[in-house]
Amino acid sequence: MNAPQRKRAFTFILITLTLDAMGIGLIMPVMPDLIRAVNGGSLGTAAIWGGILATAFAVMQFIFGPILGSLSDRYGRRPVLLISLLVMSLDYLVMAVAGSIWLLFATRIIGGITAATMATASAFIADISKPEEKSANFGLIGAAFGLGFVLGPVIGGLLGEFGARAPFYAAAALGTANLIFGYYVLPETVTDRIRRPFSLRRANPFGAFKALGQLDGVRRLVFLVFLYEFAFIVYPATWAYFTKEAYGWSPGMVGASLALFGVGMAIVQGALIRPALRRFGERGTIIYGITFNFLAFAVLTQITTGWVALAFIPLTSLGAVVTPALQGLMSQRAGDDQQGELQGVISSAKSMAMIFSPLVMTQIFYVFTTDTGPYFPGAAFALSAGIMIACMVVFLGRTRQTAT
Repeated sequence: MNAPQRKRAFTFILITLTLDAMGIGLIMPVMPDLIRAVNGGSLGTAAIWGGILATAFAVMQFIFGPILGSLSDRYGRRPVLLISLLVMSLDYLVMAVAGSIWLLFATRIIGGITAATMATASAFIADISKPEEKSANFGLIGAAFGLGFVLGPVIGGLLGEFGARAPFYAAAALGTANLIFGYYVLPETVTDRIRRPFSLRRANPFGAFKALGQLDGVRRLVFLVFLYEFAFIVYPATWAYFTKEAYGWSPGMVGASLALFGVGMAIVQGALIRPALRRFGERGTIIYGITFNFLAFAVLTQITTGWVALAFIPLTSLGAVVTPALQGLMSQRAGDDQQGELQGVISSAKSMAMIFSPLVMTQIFYVFTTDTGPYFPGAAFALSAGIMIACMVVFLGRTRQTAT
């Protein structure tokens, strides 16, 4: 692959990830209203259903992340990505016309399968990156998601003012446009040198984790990914409900707050992570990120004024350096023919967190905002702060073990 082809391919992957984040951000501000429109009930009940839908989405990502990653190791990144984009666009159209909570549930199952291509996109980046470039290039994945969260919530919040279903049509249109673009510019990076036979025994999440667990330190790092994502998911799981309850925000305000977070995330992972890696290395960057996230979660539990929360949101993104640094460490320890499998396992660890975290976080929100418990809307953020302490223990334990 020559330099112009590599640049176009890299651009497509980043656009794909940006649009994936835009699709998520487009629908987040309107999910409370959409769930109540098709199912009725209180905001707390809608939050519980939101957790169930998110969990269904994550279960499919957990199962299919390694499968699609391994399929891309065998058949190539291009067909896996393009077919998934097609199905994703159709899925958004179905969500736009869904009239029952069960149809929404079915679309989240399908959406979780198509979203599992995050592993394939990450493997593509690993394919075209030098070992010393991997952590920084994985940081661009986060920057792409950050940009998507800038555009998605703003557009979703604005469209949400015209109806809870409008953002889904927009997501379908964006997915279709990206599919057409990818068809013309996306090359194949899997060559016969790194192509490997597909094995269902290794492609399932548990088999892939067992195989990769033999690599130096990977098992503990994957567990750290799970813990970190479990805590970080408090934002997508409860933010729309938390801000509506604590500050009375509208969908437009929720979208604006998420956009501010996205701006910060794009800056941190697109630009600031590179000097951080040069100065502190992967280990120091991870320690900094965990520490900062602990402080951010703790502060959010104490903010009671909406404008203060809005001003604080961009600062919370300064800790968003942990995941790319972890991915870079693990990718350097895996072979060229294992990148799809490895990224699938990382995707499954994130998905496992997504399976349980929304259920836990939304239940905590429900308990602490109803008569069944003391009133504390920020209780879920307090839990996330505690999990950051556990993350630090796990990571430093890994360091001591490796040193010995």
